[in-house]
This record gives sequence, structure tokens and C-alpha cells, in this order.
Amino acid sequence: MQKRWVLKSKSEVKKVNQLSNELGINPVLAELLVTRNIETFDASKQFFRPSLDQLHNPFLMQDMEKAIARITTAIGQNEKILIYGDYDVDGTTAVAVVYSFFREFHSRIEFYIPDRYAEGYGISTQGIDYAAENGFTLIIALDCGIKANDKVEYANSKNIDFIIGDHHLPGDELPPAFAVLDPKREDCNYPYKELSGCGIGFKLIQAFIMKNDMSLDICYQYLDLVAVSIASDIVPITGENRILTHFGLIKLNTNPCCGLQALVDLSTNKTKTFTVNDIVFQIGPRINASGRIDHAKDAVKLLISKSLQEAKDFNINIDDQNNVRKDFDLRITEEALSIIDDNDSLKTRKSTVLYKSDWHKGVIGIVASRLTEKYYRPTIILTETNGHIAGSCRSVIGFDLYEALSECSDLLDQFGGHKYAAGLTMQIENIKLFQDRFEQVVTRLIKPEMLTQEILIDTKLHLQDIDAKFHRILSQFEPFGPQNESPIFLSQKVTLIGSAYLVGSNHLKMTVKQEHSPSFDCIGFGLSEHIETINSGKPFDMCYSIEENVWRGKKNLQLNLKGIRY
Repeated sequence: MQKRWVLKSKSEVKKVNQLSNELGINPVLAELLVTRNIETFDASKQFFRPSLDQLHNPFLMQDMEKAIARITTAIGQNEKILIYGDYDVDGTTAVAVVYSFFREFHSRIEFYIPDRYAEGYGISTQGIDYAAENGFTLIIALDCGIKANDKVEYANSKNIDFIIGDHHLPGDELPPAFAVLDPKREDCNYPYKELSGCGIGFKLIQAFIMKNDMSLDICYQYLDLVAVSIASDIVPITGENRILTHFGLIKLNTNPCCGLQALVDLSTNKTKTFTVNDIVFQIGPRINASGRIDHAKDAVKLLISKSLQEAKDFNINIDDQNNVRKDFDLRITEEALSIIDDNDSLKTRKSTVLYKSDWHKGVIGIVASRLTEKYYRPTIILTETNGHIAGSCRSVIGFDLYEALSECSDLLDQFGGHKYAAGLTMQIENIKLFQDRFEQVVTRLIKPEMLTQEILIDTKLHLQDIDAKFHRILSQFEPFGPQNESPIFLSQKVTLIGSAYLVGSNHLKMTVKQEHSPSFDCIGFGLSEHIETINSGKPFDMCYSIEENVWRGKKNLQLNLKGIRY
């Protein structure tokens, strides 16, 4: 699929040149900083030299004093405390962090993860009933609960207090909990609004440590789990999240907790330094597989393991679940693709809405993402579960999926989510009506350019500017992720040295140069269609990121191609 190249607007030249002179760096690197709203020497120093001292005081978060006071009372009076979390990576890591910390000070503590299929997302009545039946008087909910007003009221009726630790957007009214920790609540002055659910849990234990004059090193031992949550939940890697991820990756690569060490040992990348991408594609899916295929409590048991052997025992089950997840994922994706390939009408639509009753609910979100990537249009995958239809929805850049679903709300039992991802339920008899209505809404609202995937290019760059110093400074922009992506550069009128060739089935490998520049090795994943034109000797433009490639112990700079045009 041909992608649309979009070059970001250039920053103010005066600001770029001033910062370039102050830092003694290439103006291209200065421009990358300015586009990240880093415009001064001091701001650049903080960006390039993150420090745990830069973390905000957790007591700036509304209700933190109340939360710590309630936990202190519970521990002092030997109450039973239940740590409650969602079943995804963010939720399970949050539970692992908070449970692991407080079990060192309090023996009457358990954790609870709702069953994805029996209870659904968030706080459940079954979970509250479990707490009441087993004598729990305090529930600490993590990565969920900010809209669970009726469930918290139900808990209050059973004399159970709630502390909500969530990072999602609140509704019009906050739940009637004892304390509500959420930087996104309107009356919260906490300086950073984009923490993960696990990040909220980390701030909670940080506050407890500070209140009790303990060493902050105690909470820093959980930063590897916090980094896994930030990477897997696709929250912005800016501000406080970037600091937490920076130090979390150091912990993950030097001295991870036993559960994460077991996951690293299973990965295909265990001999390399782990990055955010490695978490997203190798660690996160394994943790998620537990909740998708069976029950996410298995993931928490892995992450709270006290010995590597214990972790490896739990990991056997997790790995089996991940293999089952991959099998489901592959089979359902192939079935979905064949449905479209066999139907000319579906091929030409502006949206994809597919249904099959036996598709596994735990992987339909993954399948929706894969089909969105393949056809690049709003996509919904439906399956049958517990007598109703459940769907997972994904969108493309610029198209508001939630708005489109709102125009179909009369056909839905419920729906929720945001601009780019959502979930829904409906009655089986409404599937055909919904397919047609959704297609009509998308056709009316979507702009033609939204149906072509874009490559967002940071700036133009001449290959002669790429040297060891340039790359050394560029590498200090890491960790890369949402709102701090690995920069993509554009170089024009590039020429081939020697011949281009294919590696694997469809990956392009070649060496290139630009006028007066040194030569650079390039890898273009999935760009095999260009080999004939490239080998004709015709100059071309290319957009790419710069990375360090290690092969047989030798390191060299390599350009990772994102697109080629003539």
C-alpha cells in the first residue's frame, strides 16, 4: 500500500539556531528538540539527563493524603485489604507493584482480577461480593473504577471503602469513594496528567514511603514493572513517564524482578538491550495472553514471584496461553482476510465490519488492529459471547471512531472507548443493520486522505550530517514512544552503491549515498517492490529512522527505511 508522506512544519528558525548554538549541536537535532517544546538550555539538560529527583511530589495529587491515611489506618487496625486491578498489562502490573509493596508491611492482603468473560471490564459486583464475603473492608482499585459510581455505592452499602487509582477520563460525577486518585479529575493540580494505571500505583507507594520516612529506593525497585505498563498501555512517553521509563528500562536490563526475568528469558531478544518496542512486542503480549485466554490472575502470580524458579513455573502456563493466543490470532485473521478477499463489495467499502460466532473474544481486538493495518480503514470485529454480540473497534489517524459509533447507538446495547479504539455490544439481529449504518456514517464523515496511511516526517536531512556525534546525541532522545517517536528523516536524490537485494521474503537491503556523503547500509522491511527501479540506477528520495545495527559483534549505523519514492 502506497503511503502518504507528510513533512512536519518547520520550527521557528530563530529558536532552532539559538538552541543549536547554546548546545553546540546540529540544527537538525535542535529542531527535533524545539518540536518537543524543549527550547532552552536547562530544558534540554533535563531532557537529556533524566533524574529521579525530577519526579513530582505524589502529594500534589488530589486525595493522596486521604488515601495514605486510610491505608495507614487499615494496616494499624489489621483490616483486610484487597488490591483490585484490570486484566490487561497496565492493570496486572499495577496490582503486582502495589500488592508486592504492601505485603511487606501487612499480612492480611490479597489481590483480585476480574474475569474478562464472566465479569467484564472494571469494577464488578462479583468482585465486591467476594470482598464482602471474605471480610475485606478496603479495596484499592487500580487502572479502573473512575466511572464505577454504582459499584462503589454498592460497596459502601456493604461497609467496604474504596480507594480509586485510575488514569482514565472521569465522568460528570466522581464515584463516592473514600479517595479518588486520578490526575485527569478537574480539581486535581498534579502537574503530569498522562500516568499509566501502574504509574498511579507507583505514586501511591511513593507517597506511603515519604509519609513514613522510608528510603525511596524501595519504590524504585518496581520501576521495571512501571516501564512495562507505560510501554504496553501506549501512553505518552513524555515528562514523568519518560523519566519512569528511562530508569525502568535500566532496571529491566540489569536487575529485573523475577517475573520479568522469566519473560525476558523466553524472548527472542534476550541477548540484546530491551527497548520500549521489545516490551510492546515481546513482553506485553505474553502478560496480556493470560487474561485473553484464561485468567489474568496467572499474570499477577508471575509478576509477584519471589524466586526465579517460582516465576519460571508460572511462566510455563503463561507461555502456553500465549501460544494459544497466537494460534487464535493467526486463524481468525486469516479467516477475516479471506472473507474480504472473496467479496468484491467488502473490498470497496470505506469500513470493515465482520462477524463470526466462534471467533475468540480475547483476540478480536488484535485482529481488528491487523485488518486496519492491512486495509487502512475503520474496522470492527464481532463475535458471539454469553448470548450477545461483542465487538472490538479500531480506527485510522484522524477519524473519530467514537463519534461514528454514537450515530449508530440505537442499534447498540452499549459502547465505550475513545477516538481510535472502542468496544461495543449488540443484539444478534442488529448485525446487518449495524454493518450498513456504520458504512454509511464512515462514508459521510471520513476524508479521502484518511484512507491512506501516512508517514510523518520530522525534517529533511543530508546523509553527510550523520556521524557518530549526531547518532550519540540522537540516541539520548530515547526512550522512544508516543509523542516522543523515533525521528523520521527525509533525504532526497539518493543513489545506490552496488546492487540492492532481497533478504527474507520481501525485505530490501542496499547501500546508498548522497552527494559528498559517506555510504550507509539500509534495510527496508516490506519494500521489495522497489528493487527493480532501485537497481536501474535511478536517484530516489527516502524516509527513514537511524539505528545501530549489531552483527557478529560489530556495530554500525543503519538506516531503517519507511518509504521510497522517485
